Amino acid sequence: MGVREHEEPVIDVLIAGGGYVGLCTALALKQGAPSLSVTVVDPAPAGAGSRDGRASAIAAAAKRMLEQLGIWETIAATSQPITEMIVTDSKLRDAVRPVFLTFSGSVGDGEPFAHMVPNGALVGALTEAASAAGVNLVASESVVDFVTHSSHVAARLAGGRTIKARLLVAADGARSRLRDLAGIRTVGWSYGQSGIVTTVEHERPHNGRAVEHFLPAGPFAILPLPGNRSSLVWSESTESADRLVRADDFTFQLELERRFGHQLGAIEPVGPRRAYPIGLKLARAFVKPRVALVGDAAHAIHPIAGQGLNLGFKDAAALAETVVEAARLGLDPGTLDILERYERWRRFDTVQMGIMTDGLTRLFSNDNPALRIVRDVGLGLVDRLPRLKESFIGTASDVGTSGPRLLRGEAI
Repeated sequence: MGVREHEEPVIDVLIAGGGYVGLCTALALKQGAPSLSVTVVDPAPAGAGSRDGRASAIAAAAKRMLEQLGIWETIAATSQPITEMIVTDSKLRDAVRPVFLTFSGSVGDGEPFAHMVPNGALVGALTEAASAAGVNLVASESVVDFVTHSSHVAARLAGGRTIKARLLVAADGARSRLRDLAGIRTVGWSYGQSGIVTTVEHERPHNGRAVEHFLPAGPFAILPLPGNRSSLVWSESTESADRLVRADDFTFQLELERRFGHQLGAIEPVGPRRAYPIGLKLARAFVKPRVALVGDAAHAIHPIAGQGLNLGFKDAAALAETVVEAARLGLDPGTLDILERYERWRRFDTVQMGIMTDGLTRLFSNDNPALRIVRDVGLGLVDRLPRLKESFIGTASDVGTSGPRLLRGEAI
């Protein structure tokens, strides 16, 4: 029996959330299996994401995926390779900040282990590529409820429309409504910190060097951008962060200079400053029948290791490969036995990263003298062990021979 005129057809995949992870998942699905019908619903107006003034660190494996998807050539000119990273540990009032750990920024053959990429350029390129690939993009809408049936999900949008899909992908962020509606619980806690994000211009060139200052209130990261500019991720107690964001320009500049230092000459904030609460939140399950979580909906971690976005890209690559391979075999990609392959692929890695970032946060975001001695000795030992440093770089870049094909630069 054919579909009645007043009924909408059942599409293959509905993705709730049009950020980097949702768009990347949609594009990977369409490139891997062009016959799949994919719709992305996003609450932001069309083009809003391309105006995001922030920047993100893209690991080498994620860059290879973006190359395979045809995105990297579009955004390469706006990116900045990280050629070196140094780690310091000091108190705010210390006159000298000794360098305890230095990483070269290469994963072999001169390939940087990470690039800084403007969020707006990345989202804009993903949006254009997804649209060109045949993804149906619905802006200024959101999924507010859904009902799971044996063969599909009926998702109700805020505007009243219902979309039926064999698979619903929740890419709607750390406060995911769909995760809650699916009955998936989370484990986690707040660190009592917020991350201040802004952009600064400086007098001298950074030469591609990233700096992580471990201060008692939390890490202060300086990440290079094209030209004499850097992106800051500045962790403070939530109370202090809110006060700094609301402060007048003179007070903010004074506090910024105390933490930034003078190694790059005179500095000036040039971007808006915003504060985001920092915590750990891990979903107890990544899938339910006909529902899969990706990105921050599945995991939100401390930015201390700069891996949040890259974890989301790994989700996109793994879920796309799982769904595409199922579709090629004529299987229903929304069934639990198919989705559990994706969950097995991603949960251990995510929990491992969550434990690592939690441990680093507790070790470095304090002013305990005994802990300072332990961590500084540990950093110094790591700096003298080349193979261990290579292991850390490998983890940060996520380059390996296993894992989803897209992260190895291969087509699904």
